[in-house]
Amino acid sequence: MTLTLVLTLLFSVLIGLSLGLLGGGGSILTVPILTYVAGMNPKEAIAASLFVVGATSAVSAVTHARKKRVKWRTGLVFGAAGMAGAFGGGLLGGHIPGTILMIAFALMMVATSLAMIRGRKNHTTVAHDGELPVLKVILEGLVVGLVTGLVGAGGGFLVVPALALLGGLSMPVAVGTSLVVIAMKSFAGLGGYLTTVSLDWALVGGVTAAAILGSFLGARLAGRIPEAALRKGFGFFVLVMGVFVLVQELPSPANLILGLTAGAAAAVAALCWFVIPACPLRRKSLTPPAATPATEAH
Repeated sequence: MTLTLVLTLLFSVLIGLSLGLLGGGGSILTVPILTYVAGMNPKEAIAASLFVVGATSAVSAVTHARKKRVKWRTGLVFGAAGMAGAFGGGLLGGHIPGTILMIAFALMMVATSLAMIRGRKNHTTVAHDGELPVLKVILEGLVVGLVTGLVGAGGGFLVVPALALLGGLSMPVAVGTSLVVIAMKSFAGLGGYLTTVSLDWALVGGVTAAAILGSFLGARLAGRIPEAALRKGFGFFVLVMGVFVLVQELPSPANLILGLTAGAAAAVAALCWFVIPACPLRRKSLTPPAATPATEAH
């Protein structure tokens, strides 16, 4: 067993941990791991990530369902609509240059991370755990499926915001429900990519097994972390990974400028947080009021 394979499998545990804990982020880790550690070309890495994330999400969803954190109607309708979009996106993605796909992937990560960090604009909206309107779910599923199938992401980093920010589900339920959606869309997107890409199934199987092990740990931790912290932590994580991929893929000197700018911004933020008592970053985000018993029953 080579050092490259060992590192790939060790990092793959983080894929499952991210999915089990956050309901997303699997492809955000899988694509860079398979591209920069395992040495796959971008299209192979994107296709393989869809299988890894799909299988891991399916297993992790079972654990969340046992803890009543999955809304099945919302998840299945969203997933079915997303499968149609993802298959079309996968077909289209097989004919687009790998570098373009990776840059699009990173830009989508950055945009989504900012939405998660900012949170809901209407802070008076009460988070709920009821099923969402079918038409709204179908429309969101088609759009998210097309985008995530195209860039090779299982979709958690888009599905969780769609369910939590747009749909109003609480973060733990959005996480659990997103795993059902991710599994369905990932396999549909994989079907599209396999028309133009072939995979090393032995490597993909090993990465999948390691990711599933990590998902068990992530599912046990989910629900024990405050919702606001989980949402913002997920947002910052996605932002860092998006900038990393952009730095890797953009031509010089654009990547150098971006890297230096991101580093300077991180240093200023850290200085503000740890040194300045009145730092705006310390402001507590407004959170929706706790649901009343009547709301919970609804």
